[in-house]
Amino acid sequence: QVQLVESGGGLVQAGGSLRLSCAASGIIFSFNDMGWYRQAPGKQREWVAGITSTGRTNYADSVKGRFTISRDNAKNTVYLQMNNLNPEDTAMYYCYVPRVNGWGPGTQVTVSS
Repeated sequence: QVQLVESGGGLVQAGGSLRLSCAASGIIFSFNDMGWYRQAPGKQREWVAGITSTGRTNYADSVKGRFTISRDNAKNTVYLQMNNLNPEDTAMYYCYVPRVNGWGPGTQVTVSS
């Protein structure tokens, strides 16, 4: 059974940066596409970024040019580098494994204006 643990969230001022991490276990990490989603209060969960098992990346338009997803197969970890954050990025951020429909518990990101 897949286990995902996100970390790296916190409170940051607008224009600042955070790096989220998601450590995975229970899967053959290198074989799996990985993704990040987020959910703001009162809003639906939305896809943020994805990275394939071969390292191809894709981003939501709202974060393109500011966020970077990457992976370290040796550490079974996927990252989300978030730069130039703005208050609209405030949300709970979740790691996701599409192949097994696995979700982590999330990490809170709060951006103050």
